[in-house]
Amino acid sequence: MNDTTPHPALAATDPELAALVGAEEQLQAETLRLIPSENYVSQAVLEASGTVLQNKYSEGYPGRRYYEGQQNIDQVETLAIERAKALFGVDHANVQPYSGSPANLAVYLAFAEPGDTVMGMALPMGGHLTHGWGVSVTGKWFRGVQYGVRQDTGLIDFDQVRELALKERPKVIFCGGTALPRTIDFAAFGEIAREAGAVLVADVAHIAGLIVGGAHPSPVPHADVISTTTHKTLRGPRGAMLMSREEHAKALDKAVFPGLQGGPHNQTTAAIAVALREAAQPSFRDYAHAVVANARALAEALLARGFDLVSGGTDNHLILMDLTPKEVPGKIAAKALDRAGIVVNYNTVPYDPRKPFDPSGVRIGTPSLTSRGLGTEQMAQVADWIDRGVAAAGSGDEDALLTIRAEVADLMASFPAPGLPV
Repeated sequence: MNDTTPHPALAATDPELAALVGAEEQLQAETLRLIPSENYVSQAVLEASGTVLQNKYSEGYPGRRYYEGQQNIDQVETLAIERAKALFGVDHANVQPYSGSPANLAVYLAFAEPGDTVMGMALPMGGHLTHGWGVSVTGKWFRGVQYGVRQDTGLIDFDQVRELALKERPKVIFCGGTALPRTIDFAAFGEIAREAGAVLVADVAHIAGLIVGGAHPSPVPHADVISTTTHKTLRGPRGAMLMSREEHAKALDKAVFPGLQGGPHNQTTAAIAVALREAAQPSFRDYAHAVVANARALAEALLARGFDLVSGGTDNHLILMDLTPKEVPGKIAAKALDRAGIVVNYNTVPYDPRKPFDPSGVRIGTPSLTSRGLGTEQMAQVADWIDRGVAAAGSGDEDALLTIRAEVADLMASFPAPGLPV
């Protein structure tokens, strides 16, 4: 094995897996990644994720562990906690949740009992499974009631939200979601939650990086609890955090451990700390604003090409396209675009007449391409590829998809991705 092999120990021990990792590195380098929940992490985050911190068990919290030998681990976790508190401006932070869904489960454990009423945005309207949707454990163990968006505007109708909250009196109200292209009005949700006597949870998994970068309003003055993943726009590892006012700190900590989890993944905690340090730099503010500028430029270019965008555009990193006018189902379009080197995901749109596994829409976003350095001047080209790719999907023109793929790879070669050895 020569010195230029990116993962020499892995290649020597398990060449089959090493080959798959190398293939994925090549794929991420050559394709245009438009899934809004994905991103590229820095080399520093990758390195932190693979350290000997992996070897340590650390049940408990800094200064209150059930295992010895925590001299360094306590400092790592404290570093991540303090950086999260400073960056988001919160009283309390817990950096141990394994991912976003377990973080939300901890919220239920802290503030509700099985059978209690909880409220969130309906999944087909852009919400998340863990906001009380029926197929999720949160909809099976709790009584979930859902709000949506207006059919004519694609925007949340807060009169309807308030009416539902006062009628149902939920213990917990979630705001935020997975397919919301517009600014979340945390102040309006906060007012409704207070009136209904509910705990307001802002799930900012998608927009956490935009919030700390000043490109989206913060929920901190309005929400009792903030739940977020640490990847997506925050550009950290696959993990999560819970943040809150001091009055809720003890309940949340007990819900995470021992309520739901055992020992934290210390290597992930370290990578979260690195990502939070990176997000505190002035350059990250530039990145967050560039993500939004790129999304708006891409939305305008798509509208000019006759695409139907839910809510008419975007305020953040995300665009939800209804392909019904193009007469191409979302799943067929997404798979064709993938063959063209453009990675998206098919997605339901509000009031979608099609089934979730074969929906009308496609969801795209700009975090990854912005991390590679693409700017607004490239968004017309991206929109053109999408337009040509969707048309090729409808006509079955595989040669057109291969042509686009070559063009995409050529542009990507000029914008190397962070953290990739390719």
